[in-house]
Amino acid sequence: MVTIVGIRFKRVGRIYYFDPREFTDLQVGEWVIVETAKGTEAGRVVIAPRQVEESQLTDPLKPVLRRATRQDMVLQQYYRAQEASALATCQERVQAYNLPMKLVSADYSFDGSRLTIAFTAEGRVDFRELVKDLAALFKTRIELRQIGDRDEAKAYNGLGICGRTYCCSSWLQDFPTVSIKMAKEQELPLNPSKITGACGRLLCCLAYENDLYASVKQGLPKVGEAVALPAGKGTLISHNVLKGTVTVELEAGQRRVDVAVDELPGKESATTGCSACAGCHVAGPGKKHKAKS
Repeated sequence: MVTIVGIRFKRVGRIYYFDPREFTDLQVGEWVIVETAKGTEAGRVVIAPRQVEESQLTDPLKPVLRRATRQDMVLQQYYRAQEASALATCQERVQAYNLPMKLVSADYSFDGSRLTIAFTAEGRVDFRELVKDLAALFKTRIELRQIGDRDEAKAYNGLGICGRTYCCSSWLQDFPTVSIKMAKEQELPLNPSKITGACGRLLCCLAYENDLYASVKQGLPKVGEAVALPAGKGTLISHNVLKGTVTVELEAGQRRVDVAVDELPGKESATTGCSACAGCHVAGPGKKHKAKS
């Protein structure tokens, strides 16, 4: 067994696992200074120290160096206050170099030893001269990181077509794999304005209940198949998984009727209902704990 502690560096970021060493009494909400591949960083405890099987770890654990002091937190607040002006200055330098890149965010490490600039671009950008310029200007280590459309949306706090804050910027830690097949499985209209998010990619929420839809529809007639009902023969035109019904268009009179799934010939009672979203849960059974890289 190995003792781990879960640390998060951003408000809605991934959770990374560290070796708490002698700090086994850390409490959720405490700030600590840890060692990462990019240097020392401040993070907040979101999972108190606990033991897990060593086989659950994918990478060697880096250590918690110490609890964050008042001075550490003052430094962090100071540099966070400088991030907006740093981003504006970087934007001016990008324009001066006429580089085809869109800056998204500027993030200082807690002690100002590193400034990370996130940007989007259509292709590769040669920003070597820009980095030298910014390093001389800010007198710190500069890291430019190209991100994708979904990461850009995560950096903003906008509202989705559902009227709620983007999942990615409010609670979603990792982006799920989403495909157009999921929209078809749930019989959604394949209208780009209905199934794509602000990032221009397929909605992450298409993945939330896809397993439920696939499970409930297993063994049911497919859309377009002929079915025989007491009221007559017809063609199945849609499923309503949440209600546990299917819609059949009868041959006689072209009339549409809704039929409960368990009333279909040869179909036993099926379990239906909306599954609770598991995205908010942290490292559930079978998931691997990943150390900060």
